[in-house]
Order: sequence, then structure tokens, then C-alpha cells
Amino acid sequence: MEKKNTPAGVEASPLWATLERFARQEIQGFIQGLLEQEVTDLLGRGKSCRRTVVDSTPGYRNGYGKPRRLTLSNGTITLQRPRVRGLEERFESRVLPLFQRRTREVGAVLPELYLHGLAQGDFTLALRGLLGEGAPLSASSIARLTAGWAAEYGAWRERSLAELDLVYLWADGLYVKAGLEDTKAALLVVIGALSDGRKVVLAVEPGQRESTASWAEVLRSLKARGLSAPRLTVADGHLGLWGALAQVYPESAEQRCWNHRIVNLLDAVPLKHQGEVRVALRAIAYAATRAEAERLHARFAQRYRARFPKAVERLAHDWDRLVAYYDFPQEHWRHLRTTNVVESPFDAVRLRTSAAKRFKKVENGSAMIWKLLLVAERSFRRLNAPELLPAVYAGAKYVDGIAEKVRPGRLAA
Repeated sequence: MEKKNTPAGVEASPLWATLERFARQEIQGFIQGLLEQEVTDLLGRGKSCRRTVVDSTPGYRNGYGKPRRLTLSNGTITLQRPRVRGLEERFESRVLPLFQRRTREVGAVLPELYLHGLAQGDFTLALRGLLGEGAPLSASSIARLTAGWAAEYGAWRERSLAELDLVYLWADGLYVKAGLEDTKAALLVVIGALSDGRKVVLAVEPGQRESTASWAEVLRSLKARGLSAPRLTVADGHLGLWGALAQVYPESAEQRCWNHRIVNLLDAVPLKHQGEVRVALRAIAYAATRAEAERLHARFAQRYRARFPKAVERLAHDWDRLVAYYDFPQEHWRHLRTTNVVESPFDAVRLRTSAAKRFKKVENGSAMIWKLLLVAERSFRRLNAPELLPAVYAGAKYVDGIAEKVRPGRLAA
């Protein structure tokens, strides 16, 4: 490589060896230029240009502030903010706010690292190599950043939900083993599917053992902020949620999680027979029609009533809630049979909080877990056949997963 082709400030060694530093230098110069141009636009004249009588904007350049480090996702750069005096109001840069030390992208990566198992004390060591030695990532700065999540969480809990077209809802309680002082404490989590196919976190609220009172408080808050009733709610066997749903959203259909039900039934079966019973239960859960599920249910009861009466009794209990999904599109059944929609992000949160064991109070852990769930939300899969959701939201009727045809001259119910 000839020297004349080497970028300024970069040695004559192969470019790839200094590419990162060169890129940061270019970005630093670009942003510094933006700061200069911002002042030029404010004053209406360039640097070293005198103010004329016709100038409409008062004010003068007044040198530069102290060098400041700004951490970007590709490293840390140093900038100097141009100072301005003689203005009627204090100048606030839109490019680089007064106390900004890192971009939002850098702030957003912290909960992701936490989600993947990085403890708070390891942040500085892990990020220095990526963001540079000058990155403002001390333990106190990380603590201040995470403390800010509590304020974000508070605002999130009060946001309006009136514009969301809710179709399906999944609800479950998250218990974390992280040194909480109250062993009965749970985080009540609600995730919804919207008419455009997106799945979003709707609520993350502390509660007591998923009681009816706790769940009712969560649902009332959602309703008060404008959330419409879901067409179907999917949950496990806790009676608290079902009791609260009857109070707040009685028009919602109810589907009980098959995974939880199967585990509950197998507890009543000797270990050596659990394999065959599990196969029989899964055949019921995945039957092609409600009538087929009913037939398999009857055969299960006939086959196992004498040997495993508790299992047969448990299957019969709440049966209508186990087959509610047949009244919705077949393409959505895989999402509606279970609470996997909430269980999957729970697995990552449990792993992180179990490792940390640092939440001494429920309220201190709620904001962090909320942040982790929002990180997980970005990777939620859209529902299958999202084009069917607007019809479900509008109240379309389905039989065994197939839409009913509306007869000529008859309005859809």
C-alpha cells in the first residue's frame, strides 16, 4: 500500500489492522462537525463571522467546553461542545444533550447482557474491549442506569392501551428464586396477541400467590387503560385468574393450558405407567376435531378409571376449558393449547434471576424483570396466519377451526 493512499492519522500498516480506530476517528470528526453546524444554524453565521446589524439572532460563540467522552455501540469517542453566550435562553444541543454519556443503543445492550447471564459486576470488564478504555461504564454509572429502569417501568404501567386490538391473551405467574423476602410473592405477567399478529407484554405486576384479588387488580388496571376484552384467554389451572376473569372480562372465552394439565394428571399415575398415559393425553390434546377429542376422552376414562381414578377425575374437571380452542382458527391452535407464549421468556428470566440472587424486595426486582421481558419481546414470533386475526377480533365464528359460512341475508353474529 502506498503511503499517499493511507488515511490521515493511520499508520502505513495494513488498513484492517487499524480499521476500528480509523472508523472511530471518522465518526468523531463527523459528530464534531454536526455540533459546529448546529451552532452555525442557531446563530445564522459561521465560525469567525462577525455579527451584522441585520442579524436577527443574538449570541456569540464562546470557545468550547471540556472534552467529553461519548460511548457508541462501536466504541468511545471524545467531543468538545461549542459554547454559546449572549442568548435569551440557555442553548441545549440536540446532537449531544448536556449530561449524555452514552447512546440509547449502548444503554439497551445492558439488559440483553444481563438476560444472557452477565452479572452487574462484570459489565465493565466485558464492555471495555468493545467500547474502548474511555467508556464511562463504572459500577456507579451502571447502577444509575439500572435505577432509571424503575422510572421507565412506572410510566409503562400507566400507558394507554386503548389503541391495541387485542385478540388473544396469555396469563401466568412468575416465581423467582432470587432471595425475595416473601416466598409467596409472584410477578403476574400478561402477554397479548394483537390483530396484526404481534405478541406484546401487557402487564408485569407483583401479586400474592396468583390470588383472585391480585389477578383482578391486574385485569382492572388493563381495562381502565382501555384494553378491550380478549376473544380467548389462555392460562394454567390457578383458580385465581379464572375468578378474576369472570369479574373483569366475563365475555372472554377460556382455555386451560394442556401442558400444565398433563403434568397435573401424571402426578396421579405411577411412574412406570406415565409414558403410556402421556401418549393417550397428547392424542386427546391434538385431536383434529372436538368430537374426536370427546371420543378419545371417553376411551381414556373407560381404560383408566379403575386403575387411575384420580387422573380420570382430573381430566373430566374443567373439560370445557381444555377444548375451547376448537372455536378458533385451526392455524392458531398451536399457540392456544398451552401457555408456552409466556413460559418461553420465563425460562430466560428464571435463569438470570436464579443466578443473581440479589433481589431482596419484590419491587426492586420487578423493574429488572420487566426490562428483561421487554428484551425477550423483541424476539417473539408472530402468530401463524396473522391474516385471520382481524376476523377473529371482529367476532367471526369457527367450528373445529373452520370459519362458519354466513348465509345470504344473514348477519354474522
